[in-house]
Amino acid sequence: MSNAHHRIVIIGAGSAGLCTAVHLRQAGIDDYVILEQGDGIGGTWFWNRYPGAECDVQSHLYSFSFEPKVDWSQPFAGQAEILEYLNLVADKYDVRRHIRFGAGVSSLHWHDERSVWEITTRDGRTLSAQIVVSAIGMFNELVWPKIPGIETFEGHYWHSARWDHSHDITGERVGVIGIAASAVQFAPQLAPIARELRLFQRTANWVVPKANTPYSAARIEEFRRRPELVQQSREEIYAVWNTLATFGDKQVLADIERAGLARIAEVRDPRVREKLTPNHPFGCKRPLFSDLYYPIFNRDNVELVTENIECITDQGILTADGMEHELDTIIYSTGFHTTSYLTALDVTGRNGLAIAEAWRDGAQAYLGVSTSGFPNLFMLYGPNTNQGSILFMLERQVEYMMRQVRRIMDEDLAWIDIRRDVMDAYNEQLQRDIANVDVWQAACGNEFYYRAASGRFVTQWPHSMDEFRARTSRPNPEDYDVRARHRGQGVAAMATATHHRTQQSGRGT
Repeated sequence: MSNAHHRIVIIGAGSAGLCTAVHLRQAGIDDYVILEQGDGIGGTWFWNRYPGAECDVQSHLYSFSFEPKVDWSQPFAGQAEILEYLNLVADKYDVRRHIRFGAGVSSLHWHDERSVWEITTRDGRTLSAQIVVSAIGMFNELVWPKIPGIETFEGHYWHSARWDHSHDITGERVGVIGIAASAVQFAPQLAPIARELRLFQRTANWVVPKANTPYSAARIEEFRRRPELVQQSREEIYAVWNTLATFGDKQVLADIERAGLARIAEVRDPRVREKLTPNHPFGCKRPLFSDLYYPIFNRDNVELVTENIECITDQGILTADGMEHELDTIIYSTGFHTTSYLTALDVTGRNGLAIAEAWRDGAQAYLGVSTSGFPNLFMLYGPNTNQGSILFMLERQVEYMMRQVRRIMDEDLAWIDIRRDVMDAYNEQLQRDIANVDVWQAACGNEFYYRAASGRFVTQWPHSMDEFRARTSRPNPEDYDVRARHRGQGVAAMATATHHRTQQSGRGT
């Protein structure tokens, strides 16, 4: 792979990378390579293999529109079934031959004089590309809590996103630090087999009902015979998620909170119920869904611990009340650096601009796809694109990106770069719109998931999926600066053809 050149390099073989590859195939573009740090495809669904892992969006919608699956085993599919589906997509659309496994990327550097990206992998190999697509998304950099003594623990420990399936916790004393999206799924799987299960909770979360009864064999067969029923189901699910994640309907939010409180009421111990009851509105933090979580607190071997953790000892966890909880295994369910995006890599753009400097106030991009100063670089599941079904959102981003890719090729451009005034106007309006979402302004610790260190919201899309589709569908060639190749002098010499229309700086906002 050393010094190889490709038209397009895609970073990541998860859902976003696969979606891009399929669209490239449909456009007749075969000169691309996917660099994947792991040894399999699937991204989040490849790495997160903890017990009970499943999607929180119904699979009739959490699947690509160009490759519907009619025989999902249950409404919210589990990790293994989703991973199987993504592998099917890769094989059906001949993507696998383009993937280089074990090729984690360490740096991206734009060369102004040659108008190419130089990509360096973690093992020191290099390649170049005219266009780079970042498909690393939000969930790629693990968070380990800053608790003293982690390395001193003499038992077993791991992060939930890198589950150690070689170790059997049956009959063990298990502690879980971090009670959020992953823990509410795997804790009910551990409770029946662990001798003791202690859940260390910092903040109570809303965990609301999730009807996930598996489909009967007869129902699955009916879906196979009548695929229009799956399409109808997809449309019905879309109608709900289209506005649910905007958190604007107060009645819907109140109904969800009542349902959540009804589930908490199933916990028999009043002291535990009180500790499990959130003191912030639903939606302030990432919503969680489970019908299995709250019942585990009626088990004699499950304990909820809300005292602050002082440190990890060689035998377990010491809390602020002076109690040492002796444990055999500690599981850190502490999530990801969701606000990092491309700053997880060493990236420099035009004139050596580092993306960490460009984003010193937090990650930002136009429609979450293009960020000014970094030509021919497109992000998927980029800043402020988290809403509803991410696979729907990804398809819209890829379609938008493909228009820019086709323009580069059709007009024989050296590069294309979103205008700074356009990006700034878009993001200023976006932050104003986010400020109008009441539940996101409450105090609940959402800075760990939604906000950059500056306080800027960098993950959420505050509008409907319909609105995102409308904005990504608009033709907007004037929003980009471009540079055309100088046909008489090769790649190194380019003639600038930039479009400055400052009177339209608010376009696209």
